Amino acid sequence: MIEHARGVPLGSWLTDLPDPGLIRLLELRPDLAQPAPGSIAALAARAQARQSVRAATDELDFLRLAVLDALLVLHADTAEVPVADLLARIGASAPADEVAEALADLIERALCWGSPDPGGALRVVAEAGAGLPWHPGQVTEESSTHGAAQIPGFVAAVADLDAPQRDLLDKLLAGSPVGRTRDAAPGAPPEHPVPRLLATGLLRRIDDDTVILPRVVGQVLRGEQPGPLELSAPDPVVSQTTAADVDAAAAGAVIDLLRELDVILANLADTPVPELRSGGLGVREVKRLAKSTGVDETRLGLLLELAATARLIAADFPDPATADQQDWPDSEGPYWAPTVLADRFAERPTAERWHLLASTWLDLPARPGLIGSRGADGKPRAALSTPLFSTAAPLDRRLLLDMLAGLPEGAGVDATTASQALVWRRPRWANRLQPAPVGELLDEAHALGVLGRGAISSPGRALLAGVADAVGGAAPSPAAAIAAISSMARVLPEPIDHFLVQADLTVVVPGPLKRDLAEELGVVAVVESAGAAMVYRVSEPTIRAALDVGRTGAGLQAFFERHSKTPVPQGLTYLIDDVARRHGQLRIGMAASFVRCDDPVLLAQAVAVPAAEKLGLRLLAPTVAVAQAPIADVLTALRAAGFAPAAEDSTGTIVDIRARGVRVPTPAERRSHRTSGGPSGESLTALVRVLRTVTSAPFDNIRLEPVTAMIVLKRAALEGSTVLIGYVDAAGVATQREVSPVLVRGGQLVAFDSTSGQMRDFTIHRITSIAAAQQ
Repeated sequence: MIEHARGVPLGSWLTDLPDPGLIRLLELRPDLAQPAPGSIAALAARAQARQSVRAATDELDFLRLAVLDALLVLHADTAEVPVADLLARIGASAPADEVAEALADLIERALCWGSPDPGGALRVVAEAGAGLPWHPGQVTEESSTHGAAQIPGFVAAVADLDAPQRDLLDKLLAGSPVGRTRDAAPGAPPEHPVPRLLATGLLRRIDDDTVILPRVVGQVLRGEQPGPLELSAPDPVVSQTTAADVDAAAAGAVIDLLRELDVILANLADTPVPELRSGGLGVREVKRLAKSTGVDETRLGLLLELAATARLIAADFPDPATADQQDWPDSEGPYWAPTVLADRFAERPTAERWHLLASTWLDLPARPGLIGSRGADGKPRAALSTPLFSTAAPLDRRLLLDMLAGLPEGAGVDATTASQALVWRRPRWANRLQPAPVGELLDEAHALGVLGRGAISSPGRALLAGVADAVGGAAPSPAAAIAAISSMARVLPEPIDHFLVQADLTVVVPGPLKRDLAEELGVVAVVESAGAAMVYRVSEPTIRAALDVGRTGAGLQAFFERHSKTPVPQGLTYLIDDVARRHGQLRIGMAASFVRCDDPVLLAQAVAVPAAEKLGLRLLAPTVAVAQAPIADVLTALRAAGFAPAAEDSTGTIVDIRARGVRVPTPAERRSHRTSGGPSGESLTALVRVLRTVTSAPFDNIRLEPVTAMIVLKRAALEGSTVLIGYVDAAGVATQREVSPVLVRGGQLVAFDSTSGQMRDFTIHRITSIAAAQQ
């Protein structure tokens, strides 16, 4: 009779569960199978352990957690609760079919068990409260008194708190939200803090001695977005556009991102950045790099993290034979510089380059948005440093993209609505899914072309689908990668082979240039304005720079004539002819180096420059001088003095002696931080087969590990049941005792021993088995 009131124990319920049900349970809660339990009784005990319950509830949405909350309010942790009572408690807050679906899911996870039918009854694991991100009852009992309509009043009341009230609330906020006080009684002095807080709704009375801090009030005090408040999922959509518009915006973002990455890699190749002793890049170095590249510091931090994780940059010691350290910051090293892999990356098609960066971002175990913020030690977090590490970051990105992928095509969100939707999906992750961090994720996804105008792009959807199809946490298949790359290739504009030269010597590029054409244009012009339509500027210095690397005046004229869709302005033709006529009259070769010139007067002026003595520059003949300095130093000095010299080889041909930029070795590939997929289906089937061969009585005579023994004994103490324990005393004598557990604490069991007729203490690790006592 008593046993019927309490319901069927979880162990017995699991015993009667069909094999597919047990396999499904182990799939949903892989920690239950690692290590393999020795029996179904051990499986049941493990399923009720606090840590396992917390892991099982970590990925539940608000509706499922609210159902658990309601079951705990109805005391389903100690006795069966009719499903009709649960449905009456929830009322019209959620559709009946959604509640039924939530119950089925909770039962599949063995967080509650019994019959979910309207005429059935349910039990819930005793530790279910530990899996809630709030105190049990804070949702069910506050749904009518602390809803959305009351939140503005709570915000205003919090702003008007005096010091004693705020101190009291802060104590409840830092510890348990439940507090005991005599002032909770209705007749307490109204000027005391507790009655005043009760009157404003900032505290809720449980009884005459107990108050509790309401859930939404705690969220207001922490500065969080209050919620979730409704049992139905919120709609995060704030805008609607076409899929083509989303893809166009994503493609433009990808072009900008790759251009900025090229600039950063080139800058680091010319001037590597020293690594801090604590790791990463210093704040001043990041600011210098942002200024020299023209990339915003926030985007710069993201690109540095992606480049480092993708092994495009690394901290190492560049080869001294190829590294000109004249302009480097003073440091004993190592230096952050591009790797050898960066050269191969630059040669790959645009869509493939995007896929590497986007897939790297999806699994990036860091939060670039934290760069520059201060950690718990008060120090600013440096780019590429350990304090940015976060194993939860990939989970948050995946959750965001999963939510967006479930919306209609072209449906856009913003940081606030996305945060509300994500917190509803994962209430236990609420502190890291607030609008600010979600806004950072949205910005990163937009920068990478995974999103466009607040909606997921077609390439982003293909990227996510490839990850979702990967089995057991493995990397996406080559076919999935090809699908994502093909999707991006389709939305990217076709590279063009022309530009528009303007009368003001600007070159307008109305789309992405073919790579070889872009490189050639970059030799003779500099970027003046970046974007979907880039603008280059041609000037005397840029033309001279092109001539310095071996281009000719006639060749530059032909280049612009061949690729400009507009007539080449006469001003540009004259400028090229003028610079080419003056360029290269001075020729520098090896002595250490020599200078030759057909104009003796011009050569005499060059030898007379202030730097001549330092260079060891002297005349050998009217048209020839020699120097003790290398060619590069002589070129730099004479150009600084206003001359336009050119370097030549032994045949008299102008040569390019520009520094090629340093490279460091490519580091070993990092292991993926994807979570493991758990045991395979075959191993779970085999495990269930083994469990079926073991006696499946709730507390069969099996040797239990101490943690399992504590869980079983706590359950027996809660239910007031009697068990038979195998016990080895300090002398090594093994006995069996029939005991009624009363308290489990600190590795000790306090129980009534039927044999001796008195209360006794038992050391839990000496208990070898537990069995249900015969009634």
